[in-house]
Amino acid sequence: MIEVLGFSTYQFLVFIHLLLFVLWLGADVGVFMLGQEFRQRHKYDLEKRLVLLQLLVNLDMVPRTAWALMVPISITMVYSGGYWDLPVWAVGLTWLVGAFWLALVWDAHMHDQTPRAARDRKIEFALKIGLTAFYLVLGAVSLATGEPLMMTWLAIKALMFGLIFAAAIMIDVAFKPVGPRLMKLIEEGSSDETEIPLLKTMNRSRFWVWVVYALLLATAFLGNVKPV
Repeated sequence: MIEVLGFSTYQFLVFIHLLLFVLWLGADVGVFMLGQEFRQRHKYDLEKRLVLLQLLVNLDMVPRTAWALMVPISITMVYSGGYWDLPVWAVGLTWLVGAFWLALVWDAHMHDQTPRAARDRKIEFALKIGLTAFYLVLGAVSLATGEPLMMTWLAIKALMFGLIFAAAIMIDVAFKPVGPRLMKLIEEGSSDETEIPLLKTMNRSRFWVWVVYALLLATAFLGNVKPV
């Protein structure tokens, strides 16, 4: 294990992993709170609410960035810690996947509301489906056979990470109709006819947001306590 300034590669990766967790969960709570304030149609005028929404979209890039980086960091950490005897090329592949995902996320953000952004998000969606399947299969097979992840806590963590992917995908699916309804609100102004359908659509994603929070906390607990 390579050491730099007295710290092993594994210890450094654990620190980065924890930092990404804090950024993911912390920023996502901020996104949730901004969403709550946006709903207050009787507290803010529409112009102020749209500013809050823009802040929400910008802040949401923090958890999305952390999510993409979690893939190569987590796999490299498991490899460096000796928990999974992967070939070096496989570890390198995870960094290519993470870099590609990150490029899609930021390109879509920088070109929002364009065909280019729509294309990026379609590719990203397919990538997330593939990664969801990868982590679910990895965790399930490891729990059933004891390989390739021999530690039970690590196998459960991989399985739960796959569930986080699935729940986060459901947030995006539930939130997708918000775009057209938001445009209707902007074009026609605030009224029950424009506000209520938008609010109902936004509220559908709440359940999956809480599922992600619970799973993130559970995976952090497993990673630090390593109970089994």
